[in-house]
Amino acid sequence: MPSSYQAPHVGDQPKQASHSQSVDSNIAQETATVEKLIARKGSTVYTISPKDTISTAVKILRDRKIGALLVTSTEGGLEGILSERDIVRKLAETPGQTLPQTVADNMTRSVEICAPADPLVTVLRRMTEGRFRHMPVMSRGEICGMLTVGDVVNYRLQELEYEALQLKQMIVG
Repeated sequence: MPSSYQAPHVGDQPKQASHSQSVDSNIAQETATVEKLIARKGSTVYTISPKDTISTAVKILRDRKIGALLVTSTEGGLEGILSERDIVRKLAETPGQTLPQTVADNMTRSVEICAPADPLVTVLRRMTEGRFRHMPVMSRGEICGMLTVGDVVNYRLQELEYEALQLKQMIVG
């Protein structure tokens, strides 16, 4: 027994237990939202005009190393989305005649959007159920970002790694 140890005496007051680490203090309790992901990822969005050709779109997708472009009006309003999948589908339907076609003739017009306050779990579920990989983020009618399935999954993996690290630190002390 260490020499500094003193056995409790009758009449000693119980000491308040202190907890420098707990599950509550080490694991984030807040919901991961689109806004948090966009803050980490950045809000850069690549757009194209409906009048542009598929050839132009393919070059932008290649140069930017992205999988989809938002199709916007001259005023910046969202008119649709053009993804690699849309282009591949059209290439199969019109081989050798696709590149000169317009974006307007090949884009997806019905675009699923999300808001900054939406929980990432909800957004990922919508993307999975709808079988699409890109979702524009809109706030007050304005485009403020673009999410991909990969962004959401990567964000969640980083959260899980952080939680695991915090639990290890709590266990080790």
